[in-house]
Amino acid sequence: MSGIEGKVVAITGASSGIGEATALLLAERGAKIVLGARRPERLEALASRIEEAGGEAVWARTDVTRREDLSGLVKLASDRYGQLDVLVSNAGIGLISRLDDLRVKDWEEMIDVNLKGVLYGIAAALPVFREQGFGHFVNTVSTAGLRIVPLQSVYAGTKNAVRTISEGLRQEAGDSLRVTVVSPGAVRTDFAERMDPAVKTQIDKMMETALSPDAVARAIAFAIEQPDGVDVGDIVVRPTAQG
Repeated sequence: MSGIEGKVVAITGASSGIGEATALLLAERGAKIVLGARRPERLEALASRIEEAGGEAVWARTDVTRREDLSGLVKLASDRYGQLDVLVSNAGIGLISRLDDLRVKDWEEMIDVNLKGVLYGIAAALPVFREQGFGHFVNTVSTAGLRIVPLQSVYAGTKNAVRTISEGLRQEAGDSLRVTVVSPGAVRTDFAERMDPAVKTQIDKMMETALSPDAVARAIAFAIEQPDGVDVGDIVVRPTAQG
């Protein structure tokens, strides 16, 4: 048995990109997957794909800006499988732009999804983990928070806030809970679809050397598969060509 087989793993942002790749990889290794995202048709198709390959998956439409949706996702895991081993808070958006553009609504949306969405996940899962006596938070952040560059200040700010909260949570967690942050670099996803066209052109150039989402999924799996008592706190995974 692997350290993943039989674990119940809930994933937000599971309908595409890193979330989808993580769901497929963990299901292949024997985890029971609880899928959450805003696109139910994608979730239903992904759950069917996992089941057709011999895995187990359930799903719920989940908007991480709604606290009740995160509570519902955690409850679905507990009701269906009797426990929740891991919550992968992966949902995120990157509406990057110059601060001079004053795209305040974009700033607020990034705060709601990237930061408050993770906090709502913690609020939903932490009491369950405490009652069980075990649990693992895996939070997707970004290398944007490690090297601050123009256009990404608000996006990086939300990711660094999650990094800080995760470290505080790790210190408060005690010896029975684990907390991991995974910082991907450039990854081939639909991340840039809603960006300003001029910015999107720059991001599209980065995609020429970007990672496959599978690479990040393997990093997440590495953290999850560690034996009890081993907490992989911080993983950075980026293209070798990324500066």
